[in-house]
Amino acid sequence: MVGSRKYDCRPFATLTRPFSPLFSSLVLSHRHESGQFSVKDLDLNVLRDLSASQLMKRVWLSIGNFDGVHRGHQAMLSRLVARARQDNLPCAVLTFDPHPLTLIRPNSVPAPLTTLEQRAALLRELGLNQVIAYPTDAALLEMSPAAFFEQILLQKLDIAGLVEGPNFLFGHHRAGTVDTLTTLCAQANRPLEIVQPVLVEGNWISSSAVRQALQAGQVKQAADFLGRPYSLTGTVVTGAQRGRTLGFPTANLSDVQTLIPTEGVYSGQAMVQQQLYAAAINIGPNPTFREERQKMEIHLLDFAGDLYGQLLTVEFLDHLRPVHRFDSVDALKAQLDIDLAKVRQTWQAAKMRAR
Repeated sequence: MVGSRKYDCRPFATLTRPFSPLFSSLVLSHRHESGQFSVKDLDLNVLRDLSASQLMKRVWLSIGNFDGVHRGHQAMLSRLVARARQDNLPCAVLTFDPHPLTLIRPNSVPAPLTTLEQRAALLRELGLNQVIAYPTDAALLEMSPAAFFEQILLQKLDIAGLVEGPNFLFGHHRAGTVDTLTTLCAQANRPLEIVQPVLVEGNWISSSAVRQALQAGQVKQAADFLGRPYSLTGTVVTGAQRGRTLGFPTANLSDVQTLIPTEGVYSGQAMVQQQLYAAAINIGPNPTFREERQKMEIHLLDFAGDLYGQLLTVEFLDHLRPVHRFDSVDALKAQLDIDLAKVRQTWQAAKMRAR
C-alpha cells in the first residue's frame, strides 16, 4: 500500500531563500564527471516511459519545462513537496523532451538554461522523488486538454493532486488554461493549488527573463532570478595556446549544450578535483590578434594542471567589461592583470556571502 510507505519528499533546506551563491551545480556536476552518479543512478528516477514499472503513481504532480529551475519554480515545487509530505505520498514533475517547439516551430526553440540531467539533479535537491520526461510527439501535441488530463494524469499517473503556476497552459494549441484545469480537477475530485509567481522589481521570474538577462550580460541579475549563479558545462579542447605564452593559460570550452551569455569578460568560478578556483571567463573573439571566431576561454587562478579532454563546469559571478581590441600585447597584459584582480575580489566576496 502506498500509504504504508514513508516518502522522503522533504523541502530543500534553503527553499525559503535563494540557493547559496556557492550551492552551485558545480558540486552536482563534479559528482557526475567523477563517476559518482548519473541520472539513472539517482534516487530520483527519470522516466521516459509511462508504462515503466518504476513509475510512481498516486503522486502529487507539477507539469512544466522547469528550464533553469529558477526561484519561481522553486516556490511552486516547495508547495508541491509540502502537499505530498502532508499526504505521505511521492511528488513528481512531468516535463517534455524534446521541447514541444522542436516539433511545432523548430526555429523558435529557446536555448536551454539546463540540460535534462542538470534539471534532474537540481530537482533532487528540492526534494522531488521522480522526473517524468514524456517524449514529445505529434500524438501528444494533438491531445485536447480533456484527453491529456484523462489519459495521462488520471489513467497513467492516477495523480493525487496538482500544483501549478497561474500561466499554465496545456493541450492541443495550448487551449487548456488554469480555469480549464480547475474544472477538470473538480470533476475528478483532485485538489489543485495555484502558486503565485515570484516577482523581482514587479516582474515575474521566468526562464525567458533569465535568458534575457544572460543575453544582455547581466549575470548577477540572472543569479538573482535563479537563486544561484548561472553555470554551463563544456569540454576542454586545444586552442591557439596564446594565453599560455602571455602568462595567462586558458581552457577553451567546446560542446556547450546550454545558453552562452553574451560576449564579454566575466568573473566566475570552477571546480576541479573537488577544489574551487576563481575563474576569468572570456566569451567572444580576440580582436587584438585579429581573430573573429567566437570562443569561450577560462583562466583558473592559482591552478596548474592539464584539463584537455575533461568536462569543465563554470559559474558566472559578474560581468567585468566588454571585449576590446588593444593597441599592443603589453596593453592587453596590463588589462588582464586588472581583470584578474577583479575576479579574485569578486570571488572572495561571493565566498563571504555564502558563509
